[in-house]
Amino acid sequence: MRHLVGSGIDVRGLARSEAAAASVIRNGGTPVMGDLSDDEALRSGMSGCDIVYHVAGVNTMCPGDPGVMYRVNVDLVRAVVRAAADAGVRRIVLTSSAAAIGEPAGMVADERTPHTGRFLSNYARSKYLGERAFFDEATRREIEAVAVNPSSVQGPGRADGSALLLRYALGTRRPVVIDTTLSIVDIDDTARAHLAAAIRGRPGQRYLISGASVGIREVVAMLGEAADRLIDPIVLPRWAGESAYPVAAAAGLIGGDQPVCIEMLRTLLHGHRFDASRSIDELGIAYTPLDDTLERTVDWLADEGFVQL
Repeated sequence: MRHLVGSGIDVRGLARSEAAAASVIRNGGTPVMGDLSDDEALRSGMSGCDIVYHVAGVNTMCPGDPGVMYRVNVDLVRAVVRAAADAGVRRIVLTSSAAAIGEPAGMVADERTPHTGRFLSNYARSKYLGERAFFDEATRREIEAVAVNPSSVQGPGRADGSALLLRYALGTRRPVVIDTTLSIVDIDDTARAHLAAAIRGRPGQRYLISGASVGIREVVAMLGEAADRLIDPIVLPRWAGESAYPVAAAAGLIGGDQPVCIEMLRTLLHGHRFDASRSIDELGIAYTPLDDTLERTVDWLADEGFVQL
């Protein structure tokens, strides 16, 4: 929101609580009270708007109730598109996910990579189905639709989700990690990509947003440099991870809503490498160097008390 407001754009933000409304105001926007299931709040809030950014969603691994995730990430995406069309909105930008790409393991994927038909998590499946629902409903309602597909978003303000892995690595001198490849994008680059998609994105297209794809050893080394201390990881080979997670699940050591669970381990074992050329060529995105992103992330996590340096 602050990027929109900073560009001189009048912004309204849907708020489910007084605390959320206060946050919208602090960031320079106008709150609209309601939630995604409130059709009237959506339509009235969007009335007079030219562009809608649909950034809401459930982002978690191994949810206790996957049905909530599918309702929010799939069913209510259609509701948002319908409300936008009814309100006369010209264009809607969806925050999808790189998880919706569904590429084979080891492939450098882009927006055109065929989906394997297999899903690493309920989250990945819900984002894939939600993106399909988004474009389908937009076509039926004749509204311009563009999707933005970020990889792992890191930066100040992100302490949960995949940021838990960074916090774990920063919390011990010898973290145990799986030999894999991570794709990471700066939180500010992600925001700028949404604004660019609203202006320059082609209707009906999706844009992978990913600043760097690097091995786990390199990421941990960068974290150590940012924290100004040595982090010496114990890197497990893939076969060890493949053996460990079903055993750990059977023993009840992982699962449910824990930070590390079957779906997260499966995603880590798969690894991701993305080609974000379309976002560079068509949206004009210039990505922040990964070491800069991680340095700002570590400083923010320390300032907020999530890690101790």
